[in-house]
Amino acid sequence: MFPWVYGFEWHAGYLIFLGVFFTVALVVAGTVLVALWRSFRTVQKKQEGRVYWHTAFEELTPEERRCRHAITGELPGRCCDQEFDCRGCRMHARLQFSEEAAAEAAETEVCGVAVPLDRLYHRGHTWVRELEDGTLEVGLDDLGRRLLGEDGRVELPAPGTEVRVNEPAFLVRRNGVEARVLSPVDGTVLGPAENGALVRVRPAEGFRTVHLLRDGEAVAWMRHEVDRLQMALAAASGGATLADGGAVPQDLGRALPRREYDTVCGLAFLDV
Repeated sequence: MFPWVYGFEWHAGYLIFLGVFFTVALVVAGTVLVALWRSFRTVQKKQEGRVYWHTAFEELTPEERRCRHAITGELPGRCCDQEFDCRGCRMHARLQFSEEAAAEAAETEVCGVAVPLDRLYHRGHTWVRELEDGTLEVGLDDLGRRLLGEDGRVELPAPGTEVRVNEPAFLVRRNGVEARVLSPVDGTVLGPAENGALVRVRPAEGFRTVHLLRDGEAVAWMRHEVDRLQMALAAASGGATLADGGAVPQDLGRALPRREYDTVCGLAFLDV
């Protein structure tokens, strides 16, 4: 019984009842408020990732936003308007890889940069490979690895972290330079991986890989990337080169001055 109810009397039994009631009420209210705050922070964090990539994509030049089918020669001059997420692109759904791109599928090296064709490639220089158990391995491609070098470090997301396509998932550190690396997949991080990969991921339900590059188009894209970065580097420094003597150095962090290295990292990992 409560004080505002007729017949209430102040005595020990009522006081104990009121104490227990309001304690339980406060605990329930506190639990609800904490849950709401955590939900708000989770939603806010997800929105931050989406907003970051939307802003970064808008800052890319038309040359940097070239459609994958423009790179292979199927649609010359076409720019991507889907933020490199082909899963929602009607044009991509109607197109098949060109015969020229398919014919190049045996090529696995561009200016010394390896392009293994047993995996799929994201335009932020990561790769994805499906394992027999249905999980995915994610790693840096060979150009990304050369940017990292022997002295570089990668900050990995903790197991249980949800990652989403085109949202920051990793952080590369080298020579005082930091660059965010975008996730090529939707899913949950299971932990560090082996065999040259960074992490193993359980893909989200219904996840599709149609936005990732494969076979001959991956080779064509890597060739385009080396040319793009070389031109950007030449414009920024006037002297430094990406592919010295026709081959990209194994450790770009040592081969390039810090300012030029910072430029190439930002452009390669799409951290603009």
